[in-house]
Amino acid sequence: MNRRAKRSTRITKLNRRAEKSLTMAGEALEVLREYLRPAMSRAKEFSSRYLAPITSVLSPLGFVLLGTAVLLWILGASFGWQEALLGAFMASLLLVASVGFILGRSEFSVELDLHRTRVAVGDRAVGALQVQNKASRSSAPAMMELPVGHGAAQFRIPRLDSQEIHEDLFTIPTQRRQVLDVGPVRSVRQDPFAILRRQVKWTDSYELFIHPRTTALAGSSAGFIRDLEGMPTSDLSNSDVSFHALREYQSGDDRRHIHWKSSARTGELMVRQFEETRRSHLALSLSTNLEEYSQQHAEEDFELAVSVAASIGQQAVAEQRKLAILTQQGPVRTESGRMMMDGLTRIEAAASLRENLVDVVRHTADTVPGASVIFFLTGTGTSAKALREAWMHVPSGVRAIAIRCESGTEPTRSSIGELTVLSLGKLDELGLMLRKAVA
Repeated sequence: MNRRAKRSTRITKLNRRAEKSLTMAGEALEVLREYLRPAMSRAKEFSSRYLAPITSVLSPLGFVLLGTAVLLWILGASFGWQEALLGAFMASLLLVASVGFILGRSEFSVELDLHRTRVAVGDRAVGALQVQNKASRSSAPAMMELPVGHGAAQFRIPRLDSQEIHEDLFTIPTQRRQVLDVGPVRSVRQDPFAILRRQVKWTDSYELFIHPRTTALAGSSAGFIRDLEGMPTSDLSNSDVSFHALREYQSGDDRRHIHWKSSARTGELMVRQFEETRRSHLALSLSTNLEEYSQQHAEEDFELAVSVAASIGQQAVAEQRKLAILTQQGPVRTESGRMMMDGLTRIEAAASLRENLVDVVRHTADTVPGASVIFFLTGTGTSAKALREAWMHVPSGVRAIAIRCESGTEPTRSSIGELTVLSLGKLDELGLMLRKAVA
């Protein structure tokens, strides 16, 4: 017991010493940090004032050349290597010679004009770059660079007299749905070996929305859902706008609905009975999980699904219907047609997501309880079992239509219980398939 007690006492003392040492080390570090803080602040200020202008014009090749020159100077001076000194001299000469190419100042007025900031896939996106020499003397030829997405376009500006204007027209490819950052326009000065590169920003940047392709659905979706003056349901109501029949008056009926002519004819009070009309509220559940699309061309099928959502959404907005679009990434803003199309343009698919179509439909049913029609937009990777499971989350009385997108497939219509399933291979066939769905 004595040995154990002594060992425990020794361990306790060691722990206390360790804690004390750590505390002292922490205090020492804090003191050192406070002592070095002014020096670090001065070093940062020196770096931003003197080093940043140098590093900002050095290209990756320039950094390599500068490091090589410094290393060769050190080796040559330390070991007396004439070859190293010669290499250091040549590298330094290249750096010094490159400085002359980036010196100079231009006085330009630059305007970047995009004809439209929102286009559809396949449409022409046209812009203009206008450069005016604001100096009192002629300007030297210059190079302008226009970043577009991950790439950049270059424009050679010729020698301009004072106040002379040069304009270049350009087009931006719109083969795929995306949001492109266009700009800012910047002038570029660099040496022939691209060792040094100096850029001057002249304009702000713009966002170019390349909206998904759509097709017109005029009248195609009106067969199963209308507004207040629209299609009546089989549910009977005592107060609506669609007259159905007459029945005998019952206690509690609204006397405003008494049909007096029929009451006088039969000798009993008769009241109007109505068919309940369904208010227009469309909900779209769009899957962004690429695993739910065909393995051969999942991205192409997903783009078709996005175009289907955009087409149905545009028709709903045009008819002033309520609209909700949900994906695994969350809801898409649908306050206006522009917001909806911009939101669908920003949507990106993912190769592997934890949530699938069933989760999106369940979330749609929970967040849009007043929906009258819910569309499931997915691919052929979604099984019939998954579609049935998703349909089980749809509230009773709500129409559900699943559209499975697979590029090139023949359009077909089938049913899983009360769920209508459409297979779509081309966007142009969407209107016809919707008419078949409500036939």
